[in-house]
This record gives sequence, structure tokens and C-alpha cells, in this order.
Amino acid sequence: MSEDALKDLLAFVEDELAFATSHYNDSYLDRRVSSRMRRTRSETYGEYFELLRGDPDEQTALLEAMSINVTGFFRNPDVWAGIRTVLRNVAGSNDEIRIWSAPCADGREPYSLSMLVRDDPEIDASSVRILGTDISEPALETARRGVYTESRTVDVREQLEFLDEYDRYVDVGDDSTYRIREETKRNVTFERHDLINDDAKSGFDLIVCRNLFIYIDNEYKQPMLETIARSLRPNGYLVIGKAETIPPNLNSAFAVRDARLRIYQREPTPDSSAGRADPDASR
Repeated sequence: MSEDALKDLLAFVEDELAFATSHYNDSYLDRRVSSRMRRTRSETYGEYFELLRGDPDEQTALLEAMSINVTGFFRNPDVWAGIRTVLRNVAGSNDEIRIWSAPCADGREPYSLSMLVRDDPEIDASSVRILGTDISEPALETARRGVYTESRTVDVREQLEFLDEYDRYVDVGDDSTYRIREETKRNVTFERHDLINDDAKSGFDLIVCRNLFIYIDNEYKQPMLETIARSLRPNGYLVIGKAETIPPNLNSAFAVRDARLRIYQREPTPDSSAGRADPDASR
């Protein structure tokens, strides 16, 4: 009965709240629901479902809990060294560099990208445009503000020390508040986009999509990666999480460039012009 109640609850979330629960691992969804049950002191799935149906605020809270929001500045520094190499390669062949961070959570990854290109003398930061997307509006609001604070579990200063002079890009307050400088924000924009349900974009040189696929059921990874492939220019790069892999049936779409760092490159198609759509088409 408890399994049936959970299934009914998840069906409600998908059908009425437009969150694609069917694409996610059952264990991940159960953890997110159970977390909200503890917060609301609900004893059973059925009891929580009754609360959820009648409480718009709880619906919002559950959707936020289900959104993947694990993030940090320069998470996995070795991967960021690989991203720097990719961007140098792209800078050598393109007049403009377009990057998409999806999902971007509260914006730390897009801002890390902005800081990285500004810190590298081989890259013209003025030629770089960075788009951060997420399904969570509150996360996007935080991203647009660009203000972050340390906590007992997050040492923001330590994360930023990937760059020797990070204080050129971030103002550090006496209260351990880190405010992204306006110049660092200048080439970063944010918008809502659901990589599961929304259409592909176009014309990107690099897409960073890290630590999303570990939560997604295998049958749904392929259409999401196909969306990503269509959003990349020919020879554009994809970086995924270090615990993730490209399914074998998509090997023809992506070539491995660094297996350890999970850096891939889109294989050019016979009609390579399809990947060079209007650069403004993704706005």
C-alpha cells in the first residue's frame, strides 16, 4: 500500500506540477519525498499526499527539494583544468565562445566559468557568452543576485582558491559573504530551461552538464544527450560528471577526449551547417 501511495504521489507531481518524476531514479525521488515528510511531520506517504494536494506552498517546497542543487565553485579542480584546456582550444578557432551550464543550480558553475576565462591570458573574455539554466526559479534568483555565504559544511574561500587571485572577480565581506563583481556577471545570463522536456538550443561550443545523469533512469539519458548534441556546434565539447558515462548507443555522436575527466566532443555530422545556427537563436 505504501508503494502504491508513493506512486500516486509521484504521478500527481508529474501530471499536475509538471516535474518529470518518471525520468528519475526511484531511490532519489523517495529520498526527496521522505525529506519533506520529515519536515512536515507526515507519518505516511498517504498522509503527506493529502497535505501536498491541498497546500500550494508545500508543492513549491517539494519541487525545490526534487531539484538537483548540489554545486560549488570549481568543483573537482582537475576537471576545471581540463575545461580550461578546452576553452583555449575553442578560443584558437572561434571569434566567439558560447557556453551552456545546465543545470546551473544557484549559479556557481557559470560564475566559475566567467572567472576562469577572465583569469586566462589566452582567452578573450569579451568574446565569451555564458548561459546558465535550471528548472528552479528560486535557484535562478540566487544566481542572478550572485551573493554566497559560507556555512559549517561549505568553505567558499577554499573553493575559489583554484584561482590565485580570485578576489579580482569576487568581493569578500567581513561576514564571510562572497559577492560576484558586476564585471564577472557581465557575460553571464540565466533563464529557466528543463533539459528533460524543453527543446534543444543551438550554437554552443561547450556544454557543462555535470552530475545530473546519475539521478536519471537509463532509458531517459539518451533523449537528453540527443538534445545536448543538437545544441552543440560541430566539434563542440561536452563535460559530464566524473561518475557518469555516455551510453554506448550514443558513441557515434560523441568522441572521448578525456575519459578520466569525462570530456567529450561532438562528432561532426555530414551536414555540419546544422550545428552553426544563428548564435542568437538560443536566447
